[in-house]
Amino acid sequence: MHFLPRLLLPGLFAGMLVSCNYLGRKDLNMNAEESPPPALMAYGFNLNEFEVKEGTITRGEFFSDILSRYRVAHDDLHLLAENARDTFDVRKIRAGNKFMVLSEKDSTGNPLYFIYEKDHEDYVVFCLQDSLYAYCGKKPVEIIEREVAGQVETSLYDALTERNIPADLAMKMADLYAWTIDFYRIQKGDYFKMIFQERLVDGNSIGSGTIKASIFSHKGEELFAFAFDTGEGLEYFDEKGRSLRKAFLKAPLKFSRISSRYTKKRFHPVLKRYKAHLGTDYAAPHGTPILAVGNGTVIKSEFAGGNGNYVKIRHNSVYETQYLHMSKRAVKSGEQVKQGQVIGYVGSTGLATGPHVCFRFWKNGNQVDHLAEKFPESFPVPEEKMSAFLEATSPIQTRLSLIPLGQSHIEAQEALPAEDL
Repeated sequence: MHFLPRLLLPGLFAGMLVSCNYLGRKDLNMNAEESPPPALMAYGFNLNEFEVKEGTITRGEFFSDILSRYRVAHDDLHLLAENARDTFDVRKIRAGNKFMVLSEKDSTGNPLYFIYEKDHEDYVVFCLQDSLYAYCGKKPVEIIEREVAGQVETSLYDALTERNIPADLAMKMADLYAWTIDFYRIQKGDYFKMIFQERLVDGNSIGSGTIKASIFSHKGEELFAFAFDTGEGLEYFDEKGRSLRKAFLKAPLKFSRISSRYTKKRFHPVLKRYKAHLGTDYAAPHGTPILAVGNGTVIKSEFAGGNGNYVKIRHNSVYETQYLHMSKRAVKSGEQVKQGQVIGYVGSTGLATGPHVCFRFWKNGNQVDHLAEKFPESFPVPEEKMSAFLEATSPIQTRLSLIPLGQSHIEAQEALPAEDL
């Protein structure tokens, strides 16, 4: 991967100012080599003015261990930690993180500042002079816009990392298409094209930013995604302005009543003892169609003890649903289902006293009460903003189509301060 160089403009201007002042005081015919060196800026300091020592926190090393090596008194260490408590808890320094010590450039070499990098972007400056205190800072973040395209051979993650694309982009793309593509079932030959932002600090990638637009071709169908702000924040829509997010049906039956709710303690009518009931029971006549509450993939369709005939569906990387006690199953494992599709019929198989469906809902691997969940709403681009949407996305759609498969390059560069991201 190659990056465009980062211009240290503050350092450049600082160097120019020093040179001008120096010439104002000295002979204008002095030799160029006598000019002070240009400012080397980092963490808001001109490093040329200090004795600089850098290091990395080692395993088992504490804040006091490091500063003691630089002759900071024990009492000062204690006071500094106390004064900095609201800014940064010094007990949270982590092995592997970088630090820098700035000392006086004279015979004393007294330490003036200790700078600890919390991560690639954020740092803490500890002032070691008379006023012992600390403050936080952020390194300038540079945004570059990139294009990438490729075919899937093994997985989306592999396809992206092989092109030196930030690893977190695969997860973002999976989340983006979570309601329309089962990324556990993408096929060899599926392809993608994407325009996205990458975030750089000191010329090094610290991860991806916003996905501006993408195409994912799955089973021969091209699925578009365009970032667009309708006034409620950035959302993603297809080429016709339909939201990529899909809401779940409120219930798996069209006509039913709740006979038992999700609870951590319920008296089981068959087992005659109290146990958790991690689902919602919907009572309905025998043979009533049971509907998939959202698009997904059937991962189980079988008979199993107390569950009776049941179907379990994975909707995306976050949500799964299960439908128990069916009289008959209408789908098989591995089958793709659509929201509202009939997947079985109400029955009383397994541990059930009467015809109903026990509907269970998983979020990130844990069963939750779906009636208490707040699911993402699905709204298209408003009619009054469709012309603006089409005007903004039409040239981007053309640009996507022209990206050749296998391409990965920097399209543009835009330097932004971190707080503007």
